[in-house]
Amino acid sequence: MPRWQHRGLIPATVDKALTVQRTMTTTKRFFDALGVATTALAALLIGAAAQAQSSSPAPLPTVRLSAHTRIENLPDTTLPVLNNAAIEAFLVEPLVVEQNELDAAPRIVATQEGRVLLSRGDRAYARGPAGAALIDDPARPQKIYRIFRTATPLLDPLTGAVLGYEAQYVGKASLVRGESGPGTADATSAASPATIDIVAAKEEIRVGDRLLPEPPQSMLNYAPHTPATQVDARIVSVYGSAVANAAQNQVVSLNRGSLDGLENGQVLAILKDGERLVDKTDAARSDMKLPNERNGLLMVFRTFPRVAYALVLNITDAARIGDRLVNPR
Repeated sequence: MPRWQHRGLIPATVDKALTVQRTMTTTKRFFDALGVATTALAALLIGAAAQAQSSSPAPLPTVRLSAHTRIENLPDTTLPVLNNAAIEAFLVEPLVVEQNELDAAPRIVATQEGRVLLSRGDRAYARGPAGAALIDDPARPQKIYRIFRTATPLLDPLTGAVLGYEAQYVGKASLVRGESGPGTADATSAASPATIDIVAAKEEIRVGDRLLPEPPQSMLNYAPHTPATQVDARIVSVYGSAVANAAQNQVVSLNRGSLDGLENGQVLAILKDGERLVDKTDAARSDMKLPNERNGLLMVFRTFPRVAYALVLNITDAARIGDRLVNPR
């Protein structure tokens, strides 16, 4: 007798149980097959990775980075600072006058013991022009006078025109006693020149040199700056020197002045004139001119209508009369 009959089970229940058993068996076989496939796939991937690793280049070395402070010098485009001590001696020295203007100034007329040349500490005598005696006026207590030599013409290197007359500074004198006699308040005695003492001498002073009142001292602040307009000037002369070349901290005169827009503190670049050469690589041996090159800087510190004076701040080669001056770049 069948087991299900023995146990009293009904046929429907037996069929259901057999169906569940067959489903579980099928599922087990599926997962077993899936496990085998997964294992094979994993082995395949591991092999491929190993092969790729063996064929790839060696890894790059590890570089460790850390923060650091780095300093780099920027191009120096600032204008040089003016050394006031370098121009203090020149602030009142250069004098540009009109023709015959210096002839109307008081002059040295005699020395003690017939001396030809005077220096610091010597005594001399001076007289003013006719109708303008050199007197010690209590209302104008002018005691110090500057001494100048005969003025020489300043010629424009481009046109040859006379820009003015430069009076050469030679020293200072102190007025000890004014003139007396005819032409003064004391007209009862014979004419007597004024007495002066030489208190400073840049070079030897002689009879015939002229006296001009010492100007009042003023506090000038020279702030170097570039001109607001384009400047095209030339060096006219080297102040106080017979040479044609100027070095650093020397003073030169320019053929432009306040009428041309120049003012104190303006800085100009000095251009060195390029050489004129023959092109030896050209069969025709043609002439050529090399470009002008920057040679240094100078700064204007005193201006007159058509002439200005400037201090050479720095120079590569000596500045020469006729060198061109333009706005610095």
